[in-house]
Amino acid sequence: MIPLEVQARIRRLYYAEHWTIGTIAAALGVHHATVARVVGTERLGRPIGLVRPSALDPYKAVLADVLAQYPRLRATRLHAMLRARGYPGGVITVRRYVRTIRPAARAEAYLRLQTLPGEQGQVDWGHFGVVQVGHARRPLVCFVLVLSWSRALYARFALDQSLESFLRGHVEAFAALGGVPRALLYDNLKSAVLERQGDHIRFHPRLLDLAGHYHFAPKPCAPYRGNEKGKVERTIQYLRHSFFAARRFTTLADLNAQLAHWIAETAHARPVPGDAAGRRVREALEEERPRLLPLPAHPFPCTLLRPVVSGKTPYVRFDGNDYSIPHPLVRKPLTLVADEHTVRVLEGTIEVARHRRSYDRRQVVEEPAHVAALAAAKRAAHELRGRDLLRNACPHAAALLDTLAARGEPLAAHTRRLLQLRARYGAAALDTAIAEVLARGAASAAAVAHVLDQRTRARGVPPPLATVLPDDPRVRDVQLTPHALTPYDALCVPEDDDDDDDAPR
Repeated sequence: MIPLEVQARIRRLYYAEHWTIGTIAAALGVHHATVARVVGTERLGRPIGLVRPSALDPYKAVLADVLAQYPRLRATRLHAMLRARGYPGGVITVRRYVRTIRPAARAEAYLRLQTLPGEQGQVDWGHFGVVQVGHARRPLVCFVLVLSWSRALYARFALDQSLESFLRGHVEAFAALGGVPRALLYDNLKSAVLERQGDHIRFHPRLLDLAGHYHFAPKPCAPYRGNEKGKVERTIQYLRHSFFAARRFTTLADLNAQLAHWIAETAHARPVPGDAAGRRVREALEEERPRLLPLPAHPFPCTLLRPVVSGKTPYVRFDGNDYSIPHPLVRKPLTLVADEHTVRVLEGTIEVARHRRSYDRRQVVEEPAHVAALAAAKRAAHELRGRDLLRNACPHAAALLDTLAARGEPLAAHTRRLLQLRARYGAAALDTAIAEVLARGAASAAAVAHVLDQRTRARGVPPPLATVLPDDPRVRDVQLTPHALTPYDALCVPEDDDDDDDAPR
């Protein structure tokens, strides 16, 4: 298809200047057949074709009526409605026709929302991806509170969107800004609004407790009216592009420290958007502070309280990690109290354990004193059981232990040493050595060890090597019962060959 300007020039040269077709073709650089075709048409451009009837024609009125009532209805749904009315065609035809008759959406105009100093603040969460904490991938979110009049802001990053983090953000924001706005506007966050049916709203009870403590009014914005809290949304975008982009940090505390410095030096140093007087945000905040509600005498408690019970082991689980407790509290009802940095366990009102909170997963967080107390209890039980083992395995052990007790010797140390000798030399050799020591009148585990060592050297057998164990009492103090190895020796004895020698091999 040649351009319309060329077509118009061909027709002018042919009809007005009376050039021949060959001359026009040579002058304009087109084919003579093209010149002949253009000269032969009655009008420029494409010829008007005939309008063919369509299977959609009987249903066009239905489409127009439905779109007048529901202008955003999809073409696929309209096609299904027409199919129910007998339309035999496909969805492509319906989609092409609907594109030509769909009413254009009218752009909605919004009023500029003006607030008085200290009257309103806006709150929201911002999502900034995920971070790796040990073996766990945690969401990186940012709590943001903006004062609507001065545009002063408070923001802090967190590793969860829990209710406790949400409340903690409010408390820290009020302290940082120096007061409380009379109303706080929320999007329909689950942390703020539990249920909403039209204008009937049920706020979260903890949020109502916070509002009663600081005397502000919580207000959710209307559904699908994000423009009502546009100040906090624009602030989150400002944080995303001006602060967080290409930001390097090592820990969450480091990131929040950088954020606090950026707010003080950059965000609060910018001009207030739309302010005719050209004030800076920090200047507007100083003007707004006298209009804010004063802070109460005590901050609102934002800790998480949860009833917990341990299993057979002295640990309670919280947020994917196990925290140790004193072993006498196993299977007892306790209360776990967690804040941003600490996990505490209470029995009634008495604190029985305190740990640093871990944001990793599948970690065991232990207090050394809890492990040592459990090991000592297990060791005492092992000592009593060890004395019984000695008395049963070695008939002379009872007399040795009675002699040591009469002298006031620590039975635990002697019992452990004798059990080690029993595991190394065997019960029979140990009993013989104990009898010899008692006959000499030198009753002690060291004397028994000396006798056993002398007998081993006399036989020319190298002494058995001692087993090196780690310092962990859970490994070092484990008591093992030795078993006879005779059944294993029987496995090495060759079986009698009862086969016939004349049998073929």
